[in-house]
Amino acid sequence: MKRRKLALHWLILIGMAAGILFGVVAVILGWHQFTTDWIKPWGTIFISLLKLIAVPLIIVSLINGISGLNDVSRLSRIGFKTIGLYLVTTVIAVTMGLIVVNITNPGKFLSAEKSAEFQAKYSENITQQTVQQSGPLQFVIDLVPENIFAALTNNTRMLQIIFFSLLFGIAIVMVPAEKTLIVRQFFDSLNEIVMRMINMIMYTAPLGVFALIASITTDMAGDNPGDTFALFGSLGMYALTVVIGLLLMVFVIYPGVISMLTVINFKQFLKGIAPAQLLAFSTSSSAATLPLTMKCCEENLGVKNEVASFVLPLGATINMDGTSLYQAVAAVFLAQIYGMDLTLVQQLTIILTATLASIGSAAVPGAGMIMLVIVLTSVGIPTEGIALIFAVDRPLDMLRTVVNITGDSTIACAIANSENKLNEKLILQQQ
Repeated sequence: MKRRKLALHWLILIGMAAGILFGVVAVILGWHQFTTDWIKPWGTIFISLLKLIAVPLIIVSLINGISGLNDVSRLSRIGFKTIGLYLVTTVIAVTMGLIVVNITNPGKFLSAEKSAEFQAKYSENITQQTVQQSGPLQFVIDLVPENIFAALTNNTRMLQIIFFSLLFGIAIVMVPAEKTLIVRQFFDSLNEIVMRMINMIMYTAPLGVFALIASITTDMAGDNPGDTFALFGSLGMYALTVVIGLLLMVFVIYPGVISMLTVINFKQFLKGIAPAQLLAFSTSSSAATLPLTMKCCEENLGVKNEVASFVLPLGATINMDGTSLYQAVAAVFLAQIYGMDLTLVQQLTIILTATLASIGSAAVPGAGMIMLVIVLTSVGIPTEGIALIFAVDRPLDMLRTVVNITGDSTIACAIANSENKLNEKLILQQQ
């Protein structure tokens, strides 16, 4: 009889629990120096691995994803309309996340003294970006790299790397397919290799999370274990903030889109898409849920196959409303933990980075965590704090995947209605 292996997310949770336990014991027994010398380095290595793969992932995923959109040239009207709506809902999701997190301020639950202590400890990693505004469009000017190789060696220039990747991918689409076949095959193969590298790195996550949580626990507690509980109380408020943002997307934003752009009743919409939502919740993967999402949209919501077969696979690639919202909340939360006050320009950078990063985010469990590295580095937030996010990432990943596929289905219904590709007879029968 085969022994069943524990799923990776359970191993990560075990690593997190072991890290907390070790950290508390280390505080009580005074093992601060031992933890710093022998435990913390493994967490630093894990963060370095995430940073290592972030740039290759964003370049390869974006170029491979965009160069594969041949249907956009053939179905230009539907294609650009779909991409436009996806980008709009993603921007709304990120903005919603920023609004909610700035109201709840989950990172402020930590005492100001402890935040200042934490900021001083990681001062070398904190880069409070000061944008030299020479005009109202300086923010846009900074998107375009003067030298792509210089941008590749600077973690604070992720937006410039994303811009180059988008430009490169679009150029491939514009060149006749027979001339770019080798390039497309190269990036397709490279994408498979990068995905495998991500899998290899994620296998080290339990050890990395253990080391990071243990070191952060001892760093935060100092000589007072009570400060540890304050930290995790703040983490609980962060998780609640993400959940509130996701619920607002599902029960406020999407109903608005459905009522304005379709003839479908939102209650009927939720009933029709429920099987896909349940699968998304259990798998945490938009890609794995895609066949069922298409089935629900076609059979329950009346979206014709010619629309569903284009809009939904595209959405699984570039539309990550739930993931983008979570990245915005996580970035501000970690900034607050480190005692950083993000400026308006930095928060606008988060909106832009999270929106563009969502295009290159793989539709598999845990990919959003790597994309979060890109968002954090774009505004100079230390990535060591990702260990805290790992503590509650799995349940939030399940919830945000539900939002991702709900957003895909919403846009599919809207596009089908605008193109007269919605089976209204089926809709009336199901009402």
